[in-house]
Amino acid sequence: MWELTNEEFTGLMQQYQKPIYTVCLQFVHEPHTAEDLTQDTFLSAFSAIDRCEPQYYKQWLVRVAANKCKDHLKSAWVRKVDAPGDDALPEPRGAPGSDADDPAQSVADRAGAAELETLVRGLREPYGKIAVLYFLEHRETAEIAKLVGRPPATVNSQLWRAKLLLRQQITERRQKE
Repeated sequence: MWELTNEEFTGLMQQYQKPIYTVCLQFVHEPHTAEDLTQDTFLSAFSAIDRCEPQYYKQWLVRVAANKCKDHLKSAWVRKVDAPGDDALPEPRGAPGSDADDPAQSVADRAGAAELETLVRGLREPYGKIAVLYFLEHRETAEIAKLVGRPPATVNSQLWRAKLLLRQQITERRQKE
């Protein structure tokens, strides 16, 4: 076991701070995040430095830094995806909301149920079948997923696209009027 005093570890940090920061920056391409990961690297190293032989400190610190960066890049916070706004997602049944943004409601108000049915049934596949089940048969998305044999997330995406197509058709109809 190799023991380091606080002063020796401080010297080690000063000696390798720039190369470790560079490694972190190459991974994350964000200066502030690289600084945080450099600090995390030295915090982890401080608790486990006695497991490494002194001649391998640099290689070991680089490996710890690389692993910290990889863990950071795999974290849910970094991988978050910018999802469409709430207005673009299918509304759950019974949820309060603006009926003006709902294409089914817009068409029903302006053109009647028969025209709504015509528009929904006229959607191309795979959106048509899901739109019929959702808008005309008033089924829940989980139930639709079971009926069509697709994952619920796929059904939600296809329903979102069906609503988008309906919005486009409604907009075209309004421009023609």
